Amino acid sequence: MATTPDSATQAWLDQEDRHTALMVRKHGTFIQYVYGEPRRQRTSFAYTVGLFGLSHPELLITGADTETAGNVLNDVSALIRKGHNVLPGELLTFDGWPHRVVVEIVPNPGEIAFAANRFYERPNEFSVPLLQLTYDDRWGRFPWDDGYDIPAWVQPRPGELSA
Repeated sequence: MATTPDSATQAWLDQEDRHTALMVRKHGTFIQYVYGEPRRQRTSFAYTVGLFGLSHPELLITGADTETAGNVLNDVSALIRKGHNVLPGELLTFDGWPHRVVVEIVPNPGEIAFAANRFYERPNEFSVPLLQLTYDDRWGRFPWDDGYDIPAWVQPRPGELSA
């Protein structure tokens, strides 16, 4: 059963809704960044809002700082707005960032993409789809490779993250 927010919370949500809509109209994509709690081994993550309106899943990256997350999500979003469909299993590279990214399906987007679902007025159980951009470590290894040197909590596997 959904609860009705108090008037102060509703006013804040209204402001957030307006800001999100303005950013999507102006830039084509809004990036929602959620700060983690490293002491509790909870990773930061960021995801897009706006790509679902182009009939494409939204994008997620975990464990990256705000600048890196913004750059990666903006670069991939620009590709999508130019007509490129990013597909699961695809390997992406970036100018100015040494890491490679593999695209993976997120099986639990309704537990993560709250701002996107609010923007598209979708209940979490019928969430917008979400693709995780999983990056390699400094040695070029991915989480499924032996010797991967980024802690599992920093870049959890698809389905392990929830907000």
